[in-house]
Amino acid sequence: MKKIAIIGAGISGLFIANLFKRKTNHEISIYEKNASIDLEEGFGIQLSVNCIKLLNEIGFEKLKNDEKFTPEKINFYSNKSSNKICELDITVFNTKECKYTTLKRSTLINFLKKDLDDRIKTGYNISKINYQEKKIQISFENNETEICDYLIISDGVFSKSKSLISNNQNKPKYNDTLAIRGVLSKPPENIDNKNISLFLGSDFHHVTYPINSNGALNLIAIMKYKLSTEEQKNYFLSNDNFFVKKVLKKIPLENKEFFENLEELKVYPVFVSDNFYKIQNNNIHLIGDAFFAFPPSFAQGASQSIEGAYELFQSIENNLENKFFKKRVDKIKMVNFRSKFNQFIFHLSGPFNTFVRNIFLKRLVRNKKFLESYLGKIYRN
Repeated sequence: MKKIAIIGAGISGLFIANLFKRKTNHEISIYEKNASIDLEEGFGIQLSVNCIKLLNEIGFEKLKNDEKFTPEKINFYSNKSSNKICELDITVFNTKECKYTTLKRSTLINFLKKDLDDRIKTGYNISKINYQEKKIQISFENNETEICDYLIISDGVFSKSKSLISNNQNKPKYNDTLAIRGVLSKPPENIDNKNISLFLGSDFHHVTYPINSNGALNLIAIMKYKLSTEEQKNYFLSNDNFFVKKVLKKIPLENKEFFENLEELKVYPVFVSDNFYKIQNNNIHLIGDAFFAFPPSFAQGASQSIEGAYELFQSIENNLENKFFKKRVDKIKMVNFRSKFNQFIFHLSGPFNTFVRNIFLKRLVRNKKFLESYLGKIYRN
């Protein structure tokens, strides 16, 4: 029996903890710096079939149907005219048991933590990591220490644990974009509230999709936006009402209808990883955004966190820890490229560029060979 410490009670940390608890006799502890687990009530996430298959191993298929949704297509629209460009059938990657799913983030977190309450320790902010031969000692700001055999770091894009190990040399960088999130409890009448809708515009795009049985939609918008160096360092910028109002004024007029009645509004800078960090110790591993954070334009953040956690679990159980890093890097490089490319395509401006883009989109959504290469390589694990 091994002792496993997991830093961070987010999606990847909770998922791998479930795997260890259900499939092994290892002793697991999850350390969360906050006084309670962040549920971000209302905000939604998309889960592609590559991670639904893995979630089903811990009972996800038993989640009530009114708590999760299975959209069948992505509708592409022009921001400027609201005209529909084309639609993509996403059921082609589904199986009977595994379907593309949207739901509240809080629903997923509650599902992941329901059998782990006795393993989660809140208010534990890590302060030091020491290697002791084959053991790892971790210290916390509350003066407590723990000894473990494996340390799994899943405390997000601003991972303090990763900073401690790398001597603060692997900081994320600002992606020159802001994310605007919220809930549309009363969506515009012309919006398809059973599927995903993607609106493309100049340096700005937004996505809506279902998150509850009352017809409410999650909305996330990505806006190109320059921040000063001081603003990038301000972790409380999202709570600055003056800043939020200034950002909302820059939303294109044709999109105002979506944002006027947006509930649970949140604006925050998007930070991404600049490179991969390999830890020279096979008993310490990164997963989720701590491993690598990519732009949110491919809807793979949660799915890759789950997939990476599963790969690490298998590596540890099969004594293949030294193989985990390379395999994960290869997959994340593909996702990162597609995320950056999507953002570039979504944000094109000018009548000629958008005309050409739209023609290609109409053709590509029907091209099975392209879809299998661009999406299938990611959606099939």
